[in-house]
Amino acid sequence: MPEPGGYEAAMSRALELAHNGPATGINPRVGCVIIAADGSVVAEGWHRGVGTAHAEVDALSKLPHGGARGTTAVVTLEPCNHTGHTGPCSVALIEAGVARVVYAVSDPGHASGGGAARLRAAGVDVISGVLADAVDDFLDDWLTAARLGRPHVTVKWASSLDGRIAAADGTSQWITGTAARQRVHEQREGSDAILVGTGTVLADDPSLTARGDGGELLAAQPTPVIVGTRSIPSDAAVFRHPRRPILIATHDVADVLRDLRARGFRRAYVEGGPTLVSAFVAAGLVDEYLIYLAPSLIGGDKLALGDIGVATIGEQRRLDIVSVEQLGADLLVTARPRRAPASTVKEGV
Repeated sequence: MPEPGGYEAAMSRALELAHNGPATGINPRVGCVIIAADGSVVAEGWHRGVGTAHAEVDALSKLPHGGARGTTAVVTLEPCNHTGHTGPCSVALIEAGVARVVYAVSDPGHASGGGAARLRAAGVDVISGVLADAVDDFLDDWLTAARLGRPHVTVKWASSLDGRIAAADGTSQWITGTAARQRVHEQREGSDAILVGTGTVLADDPSLTARGDGGELLAAQPTPVIVGTRSIPSDAAVFRHPRRPILIATHDVADVLRDLRARGFRRAYVEGGPTLVSAFVAAGLVDEYLIYLAPSLIGGDKLALGDIGVATIGEQRRLDIVSVEQLGADLLVTARPRRAPASTVKEGV
């Protein structure tokens, strides 16, 4: 059996398996590899979504009765410690006779966390933190939802280089080219919900669907969420969406996220317009920015952002650039809010 610290290859494989799971929904994508005392892989598993076996149980199911005794389970996320749609994975591992559990990232859930302590109390050897950075990046959206009790929020806008999203007469189609627009549809497909304000629906009548190159509907569709208090015409295009739209009559974006979390949504894609986007930015509720920049200048007052509560330059919202990608003639800038140094973060905040 590998020595502690020698499980990187098995964890890397578990992470590959985790990618097979659904990117949306309330449950995390998790992979598990079970290895024998000689280091050989005897079973693999991954989680397929709400109501299905968790990765550990899926892997254990591939073994005959007693076949897991004395083995090591390598899993991307700390085994859960609660009964939801399925039983606790920590108990399943204990009952199967697994001798050691190696995991990457701790489960931050109030109800689901604590599996490692339960395993140790039962005499199971537990090792944590293997490939933690890679798994943490992979689970970023789910970890955000679990730690903060709200969906992971991505804000997207497309603008000219001078930050304008429309011309003076309000026209905005098309600022960016086909490659950038297709990437947006792929990002919609990977989200639980797509959020716009009532003003965008009234002004642009968007369908809010995820479509392919030929205009066909993609297999997965985000649920349209319309935020605001204005009435929407019954013949609006959004009502022809494959998923029934959710209308949330409020201007409090924190309330919107609580509502979506209660519905089991993990990823929220905020696409417009500037009023709604600015509200999320001002509230500090953005986890990722996707900013599409076209090589053009428009001028005028149709800005991507309005008032976000910055009164002086010292209050500007600092971002860290994650990547810059060229899509045709356009650029896609991916950024995240800059986190305060650990030494400045107060305990419990």
